[in-house]
Amino acid sequence: MSKGRTGFFHDEKCLWHSGKPHALIFPVGGWVQPPNAAAYAESPDSKRRLKNLMDVSGLTSVLDVRSAPPLPREDLLRVHTPHYIDRFAALSAGEGGDMGFEASFGPGGYDIARLSASLVTTAVDTVLTGELRNAYALTRPPGHHCLPDRGLGFCLLANVAIAVERAIAVHGLSRVAVVDWDVHHGNGTEAIFYERPDVLTISLHQERCFPVDTGHAGDRGRGRGAGSNINVPLLPGGGHQSYMDAFELIVLPALDHYRPELIIVASGYDANVFDPLARMQAHSETFRNMMQATLAAASDLCGGRVVAAHEGGYSEAYVPFCGHAAIEALSGHRTEVSDPALDMALRQQPNAEFVALQRRLLEEMAREL
Repeated sequence: MSKGRTGFFHDEKCLWHSGKPHALIFPVGGWVQPPNAAAYAESPDSKRRLKNLMDVSGLTSVLDVRSAPPLPREDLLRVHTPHYIDRFAALSAGEGGDMGFEASFGPGGYDIARLSASLVTTAVDTVLTGELRNAYALTRPPGHHCLPDRGLGFCLLANVAIAVERAIAVHGLSRVAVVDWDVHHGNGTEAIFYERPDVLTISLHQERCFPVDTGHAGDRGRGRGAGSNINVPLLPGGGHQSYMDAFELIVLPALDHYRPELIIVASGYDANVFDPLARMQAHSETFRNMMQATLAAASDLCGGRVVAAHEGGYSEAYVPFCGHAAIEALSGHRTEVSDPALDMALRQQPNAEFVALQRRLLEEMAREL
């Protein structure tokens, strides 16, 4: 009965993840005073509001909504070192701690992060077995910055990489593509697969945003993985058209050349025009259009097998409209929801000269691939 449906993987426990008190991204203390509600920029509110919007719009009702079982340790160890996992679990059993820069957590954080990763791996399992047509995982904490031996940038486990490794080990895949449109470079995913030809990693991100020393266009993989990593650093302020041009000139040709058996999208929404941690000026239709383009490519290449995993996005009011548009595209179901800020976002798009400059830079990147 579920075949042909879009899955939505979610668990309220993931929204209970907590870190140390921050004012936006700055740890409270010293000269940084506590905010009104001590919390990360990576708060649960943007995700909870997305799910609530889906509920009231009727979108949830057309999806196959599920949670996920605890993720076996062996799945974690395909990506992370035993020392990292053991330390994470030990700190989690106490008062919590830090696993790296901007990677803190409270009591029970290990189990919540493991559940977040399991939402993605279970979504991939159901799509690869044909139980669902495609799927979306509302993960928290996110994962694309996490390295095998340390956390980074709110990321505690490498959710997408763990799912990729399971798809290869359990389902026998030999070519998986990851398309990461989070505004920050997917440095963790890149590092994990940098010398691997069986995973194509593509990251579209604001140039030198975070991490500032990664994500260069010339970083193309190494050894057997040479050519299997593609970075698309975009000029700040590039807006909707920069993403459309990046898909036309680089992403879609790369997918067509690689011929993946599965596409996983690291779906961050922090490229949106209201995000406090970046300046890319995208809007809800940007994410709808990128998802539609990904699905069209997947239909030709891998039987439509697409799984999207939620990553960043820090405008609590606007992320829900971006995520809702992407999930509408994934499911093929349009609701009556309209983006209340779309007209404002359209007025803030760059001028024609800027758009032309960004396109020329993308054309140069494409020629070098």
